[in-house]
Amino acid sequence: MQLGADHVRVRVPATSANLGPGFDALGLALALHDVLEVRALATDEVVVDVEGEGAGEVPGDETHLVVRALRAALDVAGAPQTGLHLSCVNRVPHGRGLGSSAAAVVAGVVAARALVADPSVLDDDVALGLATAIEGHPDNAAPALLGGATVAWDAGPDAGPRAARLDVHPDLRATVLVPSARLATSRARGVLPAHVPHADAAFNAGRAALLVEALTRRPDLLLDATDDRLHQAYRADVMPSSFELVQALRARGLAATVSGAGPTVLVLSAADGLGEVARIADALVGGTADWAVHRLDVDTRGVVAERL
Repeated sequence: MQLGADHVRVRVPATSANLGPGFDALGLALALHDVLEVRALATDEVVVDVEGEGAGEVPGDETHLVVRALRAALDVAGAPQTGLHLSCVNRVPHGRGLGSSAAAVVAGVVAARALVADPSVLDDDVALGLATAIEGHPDNAAPALLGGATVAWDAGPDAGPRAARLDVHPDLRATVLVPSARLATSRARGVLPAHVPHADAAFNAGRAALLVEALTRRPDLLLDATDDRLHQAYRADVMPSSFELVQALRARGLAATVSGAGPTVLVLSAADGLGEVARIADALVGGTADWAVHRLDVDTRGVVAERL
């Protein structure tokens, strides 16, 4: 397989996983994007320029997550490796539960798809499998790749990860409350118990099923549909401010959850409820330096790549 282009641009969205009860399965793409350009070089040189999130922090060499994912995808495609120049403009917060690592991995895989002569060898199924192998879970990678809301699952050792895309209700909106503090996903996962009560598992199964209806047809059901007993309370000690904020928002009738592994808080609502969300959020965290509040549309396209 030869390269079919030497300069591509990729735009990839932030994502929120779990959405309350859909632990490691449900995800939502949000209209907050990282944008990167990749140039193939005739030398072995690797240059990574980063503006925005991660500038001065993330690696500028072969160990950069986008580079690693891109190279893995080129290998799968049977395409030659090449020198690379990456220019990244990052807007997705790092270490906040908004899918920054999934965005980087998906961007790298899809950049490779845009570079190779036959992009079909890295179709969405292959791309999701690659991203999951690098990420460990498909819950963020799926919406980053496909857009909208997604349900992801493991179809077994022969089939690998799969995802179904949901067309979300056109009135669905997201408000994210992003804390200044970061939290490593490994730490948030490390506090989860190996076993949970059967009643809690049954509760979450019902609420996750209801959430599909709420996301696609009945936003009025979002408060009940985002209730969770499987993971958020267990993580309260490692993100007490986020857990308390979720409880306070839900007590006021808002469909608030921890976004992914946290510590960002996600509030889902219909468009006509954004004013009420803003009023309550401002009353709870307004005027503090610890939280930034953003209103976001749902990203319905997922990752987009173009040859330049």
